[in-house]
Amino acid sequence: MNATRTMLGRRAAIAALGATALALAAAPATAQEWPRAQPIQIIGGFPTGAGTDIFARLLQEPLSKALGQTIIVENKSGAGGNVGSEFVARAKPDGYTFYMGTAGTHAINAALYPKLGFDVMKDFAHVALLVDVPNVLIVNPQILPDVKSCADMLQRAKKEPGRLHYASTGNGASTHLAGAQFADAAKVELTHIPYRGTPPALNAMMSGEAQIMFQQSIPIMGQLKAGTFRALGVTTAARIPALPDVPTLAEACGLPGWESTTWYGLFAPKATPEPILRRMNEEINRILREPAFDKRIADLGLVNLATTIEKFREIHAQDIEKWKERVKRSGAQVD
Repeated sequence: MNATRTMLGRRAAIAALGATALALAAAPATAQEWPRAQPIQIIGGFPTGAGTDIFARLLQEPLSKALGQTIIVENKSGAGGNVGSEFVARAKPDGYTFYMGTAGTHAINAALYPKLGFDVMKDFAHVALLVDVPNVLIVNPQILPDVKSCADMLQRAKKEPGRLHYASTGNGASTHLAGAQFADAAKVELTHIPYRGTPPALNAMMSGEAQIMFQQSIPIMGQLKAGTFRALGVTTAARIPALPDVPTLAEACGLPGWESTTWYGLFAPKATPEPILRRMNEEINRILREPAFDKRIADLGLVNLATTIEKFREIHAQDIEKWKERVKRSGAQVD
């Protein structure tokens, strides 16, 4: 009897060990199988043609090769990027859904929108900080042929308060806040006209509905080189290699220390397995540091920010506080 009980006990113990082993094997299966199971999505929060969309598609091919898996870029635009952000915040944390976020979606919006359906820090895992993105103050030379410098623009703005309209990609977007920040520093009155993203804002610049704009460099480098738009200055602290003859607005407008830039960064849903986050960070940093890719993004006016997950998280937290103050000063509001 005792022998039978002992044998049954051993069998139960072996069965329990087997079940535990199976459970342990199943637990990290997502991280172990990744990225073989299915294509990886990079979600953007802005329309096709926006800077985030362009950058995601630049990253698409080299990242696909590095991971040996198809990368799909999909845009879910609306509410200043909040539609895409919320989609990813609620996505399954299995390493197959990522978000091409910005300082706008993950810092400015935290101050701008009274109620978000997610927390920009707590509901996302940081993956990789990508690039610093300058804005360029542009005019349409066909509409304002006599405005050839920042000094010309300021002179006109002071002579005709409120008559210069500046386009933005939406209320509270970095393109809006750069304009508000600039007007405050330069002591001029500019009238803000928000549009739903980059394409309609640039169309307004083409038609003359808006006369000036602070636009991210990445979607307009071709138009600047073709002369479609004239660059009066960049919003960075130093000139950018892609536009070496274009001064900073600090030097061109006599505004020492003035700057206004944002960043792009890749996020994942919270609870995404740590090995996946580390692998993505490693592969993306390697791509960013490749000389050919680095030159490609530099030609678009972007500054490489390849760094660790921890440093990305630190910069993000600091920017939330920085943009909170700028939003408050601008008076920007959304419904």
